[in-house]
Amino acid sequence: MNRVARYVIAALAVLVSLHYLLSFTHEGYGKATSLSGIKKTFLPPKASTQDDLDALYKSGHLPNATLSVQSKANATFVILCRNNDLSSIVSSVREIEDRFNRNHGYPYVFLNEEPFTDEFKKRLSVLTAAPMEFGVIPHDHWFQPDSIDEEKARAGREKMVKNNIIYGGSVSYRNMCRFNSGFFFRHPLMLKYRWYWRIEPGVHFHCNLNQDPFMYMEQNNKTYGKLMATAPNPHPSLTSSHQGFTITMYEYEATIPTMWGHVKEFMKRHPEYIAEDNAFGFMSPDGDKYNLCHFWSNFEIADMDFWRGPAYTAFFEYLDSQGGFYYERWGDAPVHSIAAAIFLNRHQIHFFDEIGYEHNPYTHCPKLGDNWVNGRCSCDQKRSFDYDGYSCMSKWDKFMGLPSS
Repeated sequence: MNRVARYVIAALAVLVSLHYLLSFTHEGYGKATSLSGIKKTFLPPKASTQDDLDALYKSGHLPNATLSVQSKANATFVILCRNNDLSSIVSSVREIEDRFNRNHGYPYVFLNEEPFTDEFKKRLSVLTAAPMEFGVIPHDHWFQPDSIDEEKARAGREKMVKNNIIYGGSVSYRNMCRFNSGFFFRHPLMLKYRWYWRIEPGVHFHCNLNQDPFMYMEQNNKTYGKLMATAPNPHPSLTSSHQGFTITMYEYEATIPTMWGHVKEFMKRHPEYIAEDNAFGFMSPDGDKYNLCHFWSNFEIADMDFWRGPAYTAFFEYLDSQGGFYYERWGDAPVHSIAAAIFLNRHQIHFFDEIGYEHNPYTHCPKLGDNWVNGRCSCDQKRSFDYDGYSCMSKWDKFMGLPSS
């Protein structure tokens, strides 16, 4: 063997010895030079399966942009509740996690007029690896403003109690309605988000969600979402949706006796805010009287850019200045619904048939196409509220030119 060959063999022996020495003493080097490590370098990564994602959740790790092929919206769940709502909130969060969010990891914002207890935070935090934030509502956003004539407000409450109107004597209920109408989307914890999904204590989600409703609304020009179904969007030039719903019904007329008059006055003062091809006719077929239909806002998926925009801001401030949240008992559902009907194109309001949802005593259970089967729904379709006599769904179908069930 010549001298050159001996040098080559000696050099190879030294390299092999160094490789084995580094493999045993440096973990990172060993992984990088292992057969599996070399395979990962040259072969494309395997797509995450549902089992892979479930395993990540069980180990305390959330799927993120590098692990999931799904994109996410700038969105959050928002839950207004108190410490004594703990058991019913645990139930609501557990169900939305099981039916939807365990595959998406959207964050939660919990809001209360007083600080949440450590026990409350602990019980909620173990339910998911998704981020959770707990906020206190600013005093001026919650409590009755000084501008309200308390003697007049008290007289209004006493009259409603005498007439057996639900929550007729409750100031805290009025605080909640005003807060949900004009302030929740201004809370510091909410400002970083565009989209929200409102969840209430003790609600039920009966079906798996195989599509991200936030992304659907963002990609299909929807602004306000409810539980219902719509025809395919005939206006593809509208590229982002603003509001979604699941249940629509009549409001208690005795709680809003003067609201509609103020709505018409605002429209007269601000014609520049009225949208083309709006849904005003759904709520006022004759263009004058209010038929009391509204979208039930305890389920609500919507675009906070709409609530924060100039039209809704001016609308809420005008209504708030009239004092009807306290002199009467204006709810956030008719306030939101009327605003969406006037300031949005009708096709920016979306009904989510596929979301099986229950807020006692009413349930929406999917009926269209294969939604009930594909969602593995636990609800009874025969009990769905959609076309109950107190529902406005048939009116929405007629207004939108859809066939009623």
